[in-house]
Order: sequence, then structure tokens, then C-alpha cells
Amino acid sequence: MNRRRICQLLGLTAAGSLNAQAKENEETFRIRYLLSSAMYGEMSLAEILPEIEKTGSQGLDLWCRPHGNQREQINEMGHDAALTLFQKHQATPTIFTRYALGPFGLQQEMPIAKKFGAEILLCGSTGPSEPRGQEAKGAIKSFLEKMKPHVAAAEESGLTIAIENHNKQLLYHPDSLRYFAEFNQSAHLGIALAFHYLHHFIAEIPALIRDLGNSQIPFIYCQEHSAGIFKKAPKAIEMQQMQQMQQMPGFGGGLDYKPIVKALKKIQYTGYCEIFMHPVPRGVPILPTVKEITAAINKSRAYIDACLSEA
Repeated sequence: MNRRRICQLLGLTAAGSLNAQAKENEETFRIRYLLSSAMYGEMSLAEILPEIEKTGSQGLDLWCRPHGNQREQINEMGHDAALTLFQKHQATPTIFTRYALGPFGLQQEMPIAKKFGAEILLCGSTGPSEPRGQEAKGAIKSFLEKMKPHVAAAEESGLTIAIENHNKQLLYHPDSLRYFAEFNQSAHLGIALAFHYLHHFIAEIPALIRDLGNSQIPFIYCQEHSAGIFKKAPKAIEMQQMQQMQQMPGFGGGLDYKPIVKALKKIQYTGYCEIFMHPVPRGVPILPTVKEITAAINKSRAYIDACLSEA
């Protein structure tokens, strides 16, 4: 056997091993869920924390007013008492959602998030509003330059800043998302990918996930666009399966999660996913009782997991 043939055989063996490993990774791929405290309105942390395990979640996304008040509860009870409560339930506030602080005001929250063992600080971006094309390219470069000291502080604290793609903000159009992924060089800055703000680009979502890649998406909202995001509706309608205004996956909103979870599987997504919806008015529980809210979340999770099993 000559040297060329040996190299060919070694190459085939290596390729076979890589293919086998990739197949094994796809077969064992699982979605890592977080539970949003905002789903429970202003219910107490003592009521919410036991639901983390019941919803198959790995931690809590801690919200503040007007969407919830669990961040305020931490201050009211005192940090030491709050830490004791989290430890009692073997729970962690994995995300501190702090929209009011904005991307340039998060440093004040970093010591507290670090103290509680959080991984991610989440907020929106800035203007200009919904740029695309070359305008988006220039605006993203400028934004990332301004974010450098804040990202450096996040890295020093062992945290990641996640910026949501949000309407009427810089990070909205798929162009801006792709430019963000192209120019962002930090593992401590990424996108909080919200499907409900991509409702004008639904067909692009799977390709967008693949283009962004695992490294750029630390967090995903599993939420669908609905008129119910902005308009008050009776709960019986808002949560009913056959209505087309539903926001939660698997409640008849119309967003097919099969190609989405297939794309997540393809990039071997290691970030977090959160089943979410916005009630009207903000700050109220999505359903009257803890038990009902948890059951609704689990219904959505079962739907997503079923899509994953078929992917």
C-alpha cells in the first residue's frame, strides 16, 4: 500500500468519525428552557420558583415592572433573603431582563446579576428605527463600537449581554441581524432572537438561525405575533387553541416550529429558549392561577418537543 492510499484511508476514517459524531450530536440534541417570571405577572417569587422544575426549565428569566415585579421583589426582601429563597428551591435567575436600563446602562446591574449567578443581561437596542441594507451595516458597526466598554465589563463579570431584535429599533430587520453576526467579535454579546418580531419575515427564520449560528444567539423567545400582544382580549379567546391570535407555540398561532427546531438542531444550539407571551395589560398573569399558567407553558413545550422529535 502506497503513501497516497494510506492518507486516503486515514482521511476516510477521520471523515467517518466526524460524521458519526455529528449524527450522535443531532440525535441527542435537546432544547434548554428557561421560565419567564413575567408569565406569572406580579406573583411572588416563592410561588414561581417551584414552577421552574415543573416546566422542565433550567432557570428563571427575572423580569421587572411593567411586565412583572420579581426584580423589585429581590430588592424589597433584601439580596441575602432572596439568595436564600433561590437556594431553597435550587434555582437560579439565569437572565436579568432589564429593558429600562438600555444597552448602555447595564453596568450598574452587573454586580447584582453576578451575585445571583446569572449568565445573561437582556435588553433592547437603540435607533435608528428598523434600518436595512447599507444603513443597517453602518448603524450596526457604530452600535458595536459604542458597546465595547459595556461588553468588556460583562466579560469581566462573566456575563453575556443579549440584545433583542425589536420593532422600531436598530436590531430589527434580518439585514441588521446578519450584519450584527458578521461584525460582532465578542462571545459576551449576542442576539436575543424574538420570532414575534420577525413575523414579516417568517419564511426567513430557519435560514436566519443558520446564518447567525450558535455563537451569536444566547437566547430565543418562543413567541408568535398576535393582535393580542397589543389589544386586550378575553382569556378564553386569548388562550383558545383554534383562535389565530395566539402567541404561545402550539395554541393555533400558525407559526410552524418544525423548520425552526430543525435549524436549531443543525447549528447544535446551546443557548436558552423561553416560552413567552405578552398579556394585556402588561404585568398581569397570563392566566388566573399558577397551576393554569404552568400547564399552558407545558402544552407549548410539548408541542416544541414534538416538532423536535420529527426534525
